Amino acid sequence: MLFDRHPEYRTKWGDRHFWARGYFVSTVGNVNEETVRKYIQEQEENDKLEDGRK
Repeated sequence: MLFDRHPEYRTKWGDRHFWARGYFVSTVGNVNEETVRKYIQEQEENDKLEDGRK
């Protein structure tokens, strides 16, 4: 929808994602230190896999 309303962004961003994939949201009551550590570890592993593909 953003690209439909602002086609000039498509030429700037191309086929890349506009939003960061590493964005994490949860309510305060559902997150503890273990959850955050697990999320960070998984993101690091995903980054390493993607770096190997580039």
